Amino acid sequence: MKIPLEPGYILHHYPYRDTSLLLEVFTRHHGRVGLVARGARSGRSRLRGLLQVFSPLLLSWHARGELGTLSGAETNGPVPVLPGKRIMSAYYLNELLLRMMTRNDPHPELFTSYASAIDRLASGEAGEITLRMFEKSLLQELGYGLLLDQDAETGHSVNPDDLYEYQLEKGPVAVTRSSAGGLCFTGRSLLALHRGELDDPASLRDARLLMRHAIALYTGKRPLRTREVLRQWTVSQ
Repeated sequence: MKIPLEPGYILHHYPYRDTSLLLEVFTRHHGRVGLVARGARSGRSRLRGLLQVFSPLLLSWHARGELGTLSGAETNGPVPVLPGKRIMSAYYLNELLLRMMTRNDPHPELFTSYASAIDRLASGEAGEITLRMFEKSLLQELGYGLLLDQDAETGHSVNPDDLYEYQLEKGPVAVTRSSAGGLCFTGRSLLALHRGELDDPASLRDARLLMRHAIALYTGKRPLRTREVLRQWTVSQ
C-alpha cells in the first residue's frame, strides 16, 4: 500500500546499514510509523538535510509489514527554531511518544496537540505550561485521562478550597489535613489543570508533580532520559 504526502514529524532516527536511516515518525492519520529511508545518509541524497526532528514534513512511503519504505519527503512549513532548554523540552515530547505509543495506532487530535506544542515552544510561550498540557492531552488520547473535576468516591464536584489525595488510576478523594497522605493537592490546583489555566506558580508546581507520577505509571521503571537532562539543566542555572 502506498501512502502519499502524509503530514508527519520525525521523532527519532538511527543509522541503518551503510547509507540508510531507520526513522520513527509520528503522522496525522497513521500514528507512529517505522520507516526505512534508503540511501538517506549518502552525500548525494536530497533527503540528507531534510529528515530532521521537529520539522513539519509531508512523507510518502510504501507500507509493508512492520517497517515501511520511505519514497519521498518534502517540507510542510517553516522549520522551528528551538533554542537552549526548549529543544530539550521538545525532545522530551518525542521521548514520551516513543515510550507510550504503539505503532500504527492513529491519534489525529494528539498529532494536532504535538504540532501546536512544538510551535509554542519555538515561539517562546510558557514552556512548562506547554509540557503539562501536552502530557494531559497524551494521557487523555491514549485512554489514561485524569479525573480532575470530580471526587472519585462521591461524584461531587471538586471544591477549590478542599484538599484531595490523588489516587492514580482512580482520581481525587477528599481528605482532611490531619489525614492527608500520598499525593495531595488543593481542589484549586486540580481545577486549574482541568481547565488548562496554570498561570499561578502553585498550580503549575502541583501539575508538574501529578503529571510526573501519572506518566511514570505508564512508562515503567526505566527513567525518561530527557527528563533527567532537563532536571540537571534547571539545577545548573
